Amino acid sequence: MSERDTELHGSWRLVSFDTELQASEERSRPWGDHPNGYLMFGPDGRMMVLVTAEAREPGTTDEKLLGLFRTMMTYTGRYRIEGDRFITKIDSSWNEAWNGSEQERFYKLDGDTLEVFTSWMPNPLVSGNPTGRAVLKFRRG
Repeated sequence: MSERDTELHGSWRLVSFDTELQASEERSRPWGDHPNGYLMFGPDGRMMVLVTAEAREPGTTDEKLLGLFRTMMTYTGRYRIEGDRFITKIDSSWNEAWNGSEQERFYKLDGDTLEVFTSWMPNPLVSGNPTGRAVLKFRRG
């Protein structure tokens, strides 16, 4: 295992979650200024991520339960590193459609700061689904 393969090992605390529109480069924080979450990479080749919005209410009604689902993202699977990206073969996810798929994420590591970028795709969090990407920032620990 090379140093590049082990540099992501450990726990990363979520600092920010932005969406960026490709056409305008405009960024927003659809889940608030202080979202919650962690990203973990194990030496066994498994990763797990959980991201939730800042403002969430307990799910005591169907409507509130749906709101909880729409303000979270979580999945796990085996990962591999290829250059400046990690690719995860999803085996369990909050979104059943992702199970069995591969999710590709680009990353930049600067000391104890990790930035993770999705590919450009239709943004489901913005009206009209313009092309955008998610940009997540994590700190080690």
